Amino acid sequence: MENKIFLKTPSDISIMAEGGKKLSKIKKALKESISEGVRASDVDELAQKLIEKEGGKPSFMMVPGYKWATCVNVNDGLVHGIPKKEVVFKKGDIVSVDVGFFYKGFHTDTSFTVGLTSDGGVEKFLKTGRLALKKAIHQVKVGKRIFDISKAIEDVVKTQGYSPIKALVGHGVGRGLHEGPQIPCFTQGKKEESPEIILGMVLAIEVMYAQGSEEVEINEDGWTISMRDGKISALYEETVAITKHGPLVLTG
Repeated sequence: MENKIFLKTPSDISIMAEGGKKLSKIKKALKESISEGVRASDVDELAQKLIEKEGGKPSFMMVPGYKWATCVNVNDGLVHGIPKKEVVFKKGDIVSVDVGFFYKGFHTDTSFTVGLTSDGGVEKFLKTGRLALKKAIHQVKVGKRIFDISKAIEDVVKTQGYSPIKALVGHGVGRGLHEGPQIPCFTQGKKEESPEIILGMVLAIEVMYAQGSEEVEINEDGWTISMRDGKISALYEETVAITKHGPLVLTG
């Protein structure tokens, strides 16, 4: 991952906002497409069609070695899941979709999780991730630090008895899909040593958490990262710009 922080001009952010609005529309359609009997490959095919229709390119297909527009994960799958044809959604599944959009020279990135179940425990689990992301975005203000974002995520997730993931991080985004700074879902080190949030940053804030242990493993396909204990996980992400008016959610 690129660790250098690239600040964006108001013009850059305007372009990214245009791309983010298109990606938000794509995300909505992908979310609505998920139901029992749908294949992970169906979601990816839809994403590719919609991205082309909106005049962009799939960000993830620009990653060396990755051939798909989305990452689709089910149940204990956390991130980077290949949208395979043999993965068919069934009742009770937890489905996460991550999708990136390259438009006019800039990437935007977003993720969501849905549950194909009426289980109250699962809904509480998913609601926790949505709340953590909301609280994290509230910390995206000039003068605060990345530590504040991490703490907001960690506090919400841990308060509900779940585990924030430590092996993976959110990131800056712009001309590169993965730029600095890294944005952990947990706190580490001293707050004052954490990168300061400054005008012109654009951040892909990711809430990654699990029902059980935080420990992950890479599957045999070489891409999918799953929970080692087999318990469910979830992922929520928005691209957020830091403007003089405060946080601007580009993909919401």
